Amino acid sequence: MNLLSPLYRLADSLRYQKHRKLGTRGEDTAHRFLRAQGYTVVARNWRPPQGGGEIDLVAWQSRNLVFVEVKTRATGQWSAPERAIDPDKIRTLQRAARDYIRRSGADPSQVRFDTIAIAGDHLEHFQDAFAVDLSL
Repeated sequence: MNLLSPLYRLADSLRYQKHRKLGTRGEDTAHRFLRAQGYTVVARNWRPPQGGGEIDLVAWQSRNLVFVEVKTRATGQWSAPERAIDPDKIRTLQRAARDYIRRSGADPSQVRFDTIAIAGDHLEHFQDAFAVDLSL
């Protein structure tokens, strides 16, 4: 056994806590932003009961059901936060959204996916950030 293993595990957990706090702070900021824009946020960190993904924020804007993916970075120095949404993430969001739509009885034609990207103090809201097939 490596004598430094406990130290490495401690460093990893501290790094994870810092990342987790940044993500939570970003979701809080996005939540407040959407409410100020007139959205009604109905769920945070929603997960389908059978697993398979998480939707950061679920909100209504008038008759539109909006699934929001929040990406937060301490700075935008290396890459734009929204670039972290890859095809695998989109498939995961699509699967979770289908389940939410089925359970809520929402109209799939009135659904869109938004992204809120936060880099430092800069927030950018991308409406209709990506299209996915939600046919049930």
